[in-house]
Amino acid sequence: MFRLRRRAQERGMSTAEYTVGTLGACTIGGVLVKVGQSEWFGDLVTGLLDKIPSLLPF
Repeated sequence: MFRLRRRAQERGMSTAEYTVGTLGACTIGGVLVKVGQSEWFGDLVTGLLDKIPSLLPF
């Protein structure tokens, strides 16, 4: 009886859930890499970095 109750309380992911989670994380990572390599994102980051010195008080 104790073993059945203990198994019902186990929490965690099964192998299939790990697979879906890993696939989702890799998909999001791939999208972020693709966006990071785009020209407009590079221009955005360069523009922001160029504006930082003008915002500083010294």
